[in-house]
Amino acid sequence: MRYGFAIDTKRCIGCHTCAVACRNENNLPKETWWNRILTKGGDAMDLPSGEYPNVSVSYLPVACQHCENPACVKVCPVGATYKDPETGIVRQDYDKCIGCRMCMAACPYTGVRSFNWEEPSYYTGVAFGDADIPAHEKHVVEKCTMCWHRQAKGEEPACVSTCPVRARHWGDFDDPDSEVSKLVRERAFERLLVEEGTDPSVYYLV
Repeated sequence: MRYGFAIDTKRCIGCHTCAVACRNENNLPKETWWNRILTKGGDAMDLPSGEYPNVSVSYLPVACQHCENPACVKVCPVGATYKDPETGIVRQDYDKCIGCRMCMAACPYTGVRSFNWEEPSYYTGVAFGDADIPAHEKHVVEKCTMCWHRQAKGEEPACVSTCPVRARHWGDFDDPDSEVSKLVRERAFERLLVEEGTDPSVYYLV
């Protein structure tokens, strides 16, 4: 299988629901975001490009691209960053990670990984998220896991199930009858930095 996302940029309204759902589901530490919503428009978030009345704005959700040919896996010296052979999901083994950040250096997608420089701290004293997520640790690299713990139970990633405008779709690209396979056959799409040879598994429908 090759799990991935098809994200409809014509439907995305930049509400950040997917990013917040990701934080809550994975109990992310303070100021850590695995999913960011970038504005394609002006110089700052939610600012359009152009001058009134001729303005335009669109949004680009960016997280780990779960590449078919991931550069991060090739450089990890201890196998902490690895590609799951059954699902194609690029995962992190916190227990193996030695904090060298080679994966961050090799990844061409800036900002999709975070590094815990200190012991993770939180805004509340109450843990959020699924009971199956591993504990966050100091000196460890983290990123989107494609909610593998939900996938193991037959559920969609949290970002997909919470999107209020159904802009996010998830499934197996190796299955020609899956929703994501049908969408990329029927719609024009873009992928990020394909010239890097990583073969990303996130398709942006345009």
